[in-house]
Amino acid sequence: MIKIFIKKFVKNYDQTHDIGVRKAYGTLGGILGILCNLFLFAIKFLVGYAINSIAVISDAFNNLSDMASSVVGLFGARLSGKNADKEHPFGHGRAEYISSLIVAFLIILVGFELLRDSSAKIIHPEKIILSGGMLLLLLLSIVIKLWMFSYNRYMGRLIDAPILLAAAKDSLSDVIATSAVILSTIAARYTAFPIDGIVGIVVSVLVMYTGYGVAKDTIDKLMGRSAGEELVQEITSRVLRGKNVLGMHDLMIHDYGPGHTIASVHAEVPDNLSLVEVHTVIDQIEHNIFEELGVDIVIHMDPVHQKDKK
Repeated sequence: MIKIFIKKFVKNYDQTHDIGVRKAYGTLGGILGILCNLFLFAIKFLVGYAINSIAVISDAFNNLSDMASSVVGLFGARLSGKNADKEHPFGHGRAEYISSLIVAFLIILVGFELLRDSSAKIIHPEKIILSGGMLLLLLLSIVIKLWMFSYNRYMGRLIDAPILLAAAKDSLSDVIATSAVILSTIAARYTAFPIDGIVGIVVSVLVMYTGYGVAKDTIDKLMGRSAGEELVQEITSRVLRGKNVLGMHDLMIHDYGPGHTIASVHAEVPDNLSLVEVHTVIDQIEHNIFEELGVDIVIHMDPVHQKDKK
């Protein structure tokens, strides 16, 4: 289904290195997230209120925070698509990382709130009666969240968008949380043991751990971690395939956000060739790398005297 939405709402959807296309993907993911989470909040809040279940109501507000995350993600995607300006000469691509970090903190905050509410349920347990119709509504919410996990992961991997991948992880944690809530609510009908609160604590820890993972990955990118080995190999192979290129060294890759990668490298060329001839080859390599990998690269020509061993 998500492929149908992409083809309908994302113009030139296959050009994933284009900033405008990436912005459209992020916008689509954000709007779908807002609509789905708002619907899920309404369902769970009504069910939780009807059966007097603080666990279900907490899960509803978990989805409300997810909606806020989608709003943040939508804002981040639009901001990252802005053109470079005087204050930001390399564009606004890292806005996606900042948005992803905000999402991570929201996930941790929700996990903490669930932990607090679950602890209260252990101390003051309440009788819960879940009807078949309400159970079906909660199961429907799991199906919707699984779909959200699927489309966020698909689009996130497609355009290498951390905000969408963070939303996918959050959706999966929500599936676990809601499943645990349903199981504990059913089990609570047959025992006086405060299983609902205990399961809630386990779920809240899992939610916070998911937020920690998202935050760690995003902070690594903001701090400037090394480029992936696959990208290094892709650039290296394209440079070395260039006519008369003898070797290369000092490859540097700078990540200014998804779709905003800048690199530089020294290409070794014979010193007996004309400057114009070598420059034409180097210029073509730069163009190919940008078109195929989306990396804006500058290649410095290093003349090499092949008969000199030193």
